[in-house]
Amino acid sequence: MQFVPGLPQGVYVGQTRIHHAKVQPSTQPELAGFNLALHVKDDAQRVQQHRMALLQDFAAFGVDKITWMTQTHSTICHSINEQIPFEALVGDGLVTQRKAHALMMMTADCLPVVLGNADGTEVANLHAGWRGLAGGIVENTIAAMQTPPTWAWLGAAISQPCFEIGTEVKVAFCSKYPELDSAFQAGEQPDKYYADLYAIARYILQQHGVNTVLGGDQCSYRQADEYFSYRREPKTGRMATFVFMA
Repeated sequence: MQFVPGLPQGVYVGQTRIHHAKVQPSTQPELAGFNLALHVKDDAQRVQQHRMALLQDFAAFGVDKITWMTQTHSTICHSINEQIPFEALVGDGLVTQRKAHALMMMTADCLPVVLGNADGTEVANLHAGWRGLAGGIVENTIAAMQTPPTWAWLGAAISQPCFEIGTEVKVAFCSKYPELDSAFQAGEQPDKYYADLYAIARYILQQHGVNTVLGGDQCSYRQADEYFSYRREPKTGRMATFVFMA
């Protein structure tokens, strides 16, 4: 588990990898590694052991609450502070002003985006596949925050050379932000393009005043020894991107 440097004091951001000191053995080779998702048909007890190991890692920083959600490639964002929901939250964005509260987002090629303000008193975490990015998950999460975010961190996602999409995806972005035409390279087949999720996210963030954008230099598809990738292996685990204020 590695933390991102250069953030406001007391703010911790990072992303899990396939490897972890407390990874549990698996009878399914494709799910071997530190999988944190319940929905991929992994053994539920194994996943819970992994989540508990992560909570123990965070406990050293005083974290006493951890929030996961049922992610649906939506543009729904929840603010969550003292209330503890009895049912799993459904959506793809979380905001908190509560210290010692870890917000979690699972990915395996989609783009995780963490946001925060300059004072280190509010953070957000969101899951941005192309549908969420085009639909407005970044914009909706920023709107849900009480203070304007000044920085963002982009976790590991599929890189442009590995992410082939159809014309409809390009149209979904460029009809909203024409300047994003440059984030698409023509593919080898007609009506196919290679999309740069990192460039798209940076542009949208900068349009909303977030000018410090860190990360965005990994490839979940190519770095098979570090990350799970759904495009590389349809049955696979999930990493978790986290943020909390100690």
